[in-house]
Amino acid sequence: MSCATPLASVLSLGRSRKTVSIVFCDVVGSTPMGDELDPETVRRVMARFFEEMRDVLVRHGGTVEKYIGDAVMAVFGIPKLHEDDALRALRAAADMRSALTGLNEDLQRTIGVSITTRTGVSGFRSPPTASRRSPPSATFPGERTLHSSDALGNSATSAPYSTSR
Repeated sequence: MSCATPLASVLSLGRSRKTVSIVFCDVVGSTPMGDELDPETVRRVMARFFEEMRDVLVRHGGTVEKYIGDAVMAVFGIPKLHEDDALRALRAAADMRSALTGLNEDLQRTIGVSITTRTGVSGFRSPPTASRRSPPSATFPGERTLHSSDALGNSATSAPYSTSR
């Protein structure tokens, strides 16, 4: 089997175990930025941030799970599982830093601002009956569709962070 080969589908009726990786990236200081800039400018900055980060995540095979305020969360391993999803997530996080450098150059030139982010990557194998009291894990309720993951659990919100400008 070669690297990045899709693994056989592990979807079944009901719950299933999956090894997934989550990338979480948020903007540092977005509240003070919102106090200093007019709302339209903040909206433009955040829209550009989300667009740039989404492009990097998707390019590496991630699925953007949600946008949360000033953050983006993506899952690698859902809906398509690859043997190198953890590596894809780490490479995406590294490329997000590079994309942020380019974004900041453009934001500085056009708007006069730059942003800093914190990025966390967490990988784990989800038990089929994870609960909030279980160790860091995720559960995927019912697999409602092939394109919905609903990643839940401690790992989705407690990944270690690195900060970049």
